[in-house]
Amino acid sequence: MFRMESSPMPMRLWSRFFSSPPAEPVGPQFGALPYKIVDGQVVVLLITSRGRGKWIFPKGRQMEGKTPWESAELEAYEEAGVVGEIETTPIGSYFLPVTEERPQPIEVKMFPLLVTDQRADWKEMGQRYRHWAVLPEAKRLITHDGLADVALALAQRETSRSVSRRAPQKA
Repeated sequence: MFRMESSPMPMRLWSRFFSSPPAEPVGPQFGALPYKIVDGQVVVLLITSRGRGKWIFPKGRQMEGKTPWESAELEAYEEAGVVGEIETTPIGSYFLPVTEERPQPIEVKMFPLLVTDQRADWKEMGQRYRHWAVLPEAKRLITHDGLADVALALAQRETSRSVSRRAPQKA
């Protein structure tokens, strides 16, 4: 017997039972780009999407009563089990492509999240995998157009910050 769990039915299963999947709400989404600096290089935390299992960063719609970056921070906690210091300015954005359930592209603005703690248990741990990756591996795993570019922009920014911190100060 088919039993619906508390999580939404993955889109690939929905299409087996119903003629058309539910439409995804339109409007911008906001995501967190969880990262750490390890041995001088940026590593990012990827998670799998629930529907298709693609490697992504935590994201979602703006939650009522929350700013875009607070919404992104909460998505990171729920989807990846991480907390940290969220920035209030996006590092970049990418577009979710048109699909059966998404009739138009949706912009996702990404906010860097410097991870300070990673929980062993988190809300969506039974629905997603998470994986820390250096940039070359992240670029290989990410399939959404433009998403790896956002991670690259963060890595370039952090590299330039690191160089400027090491540069001698002029008097």
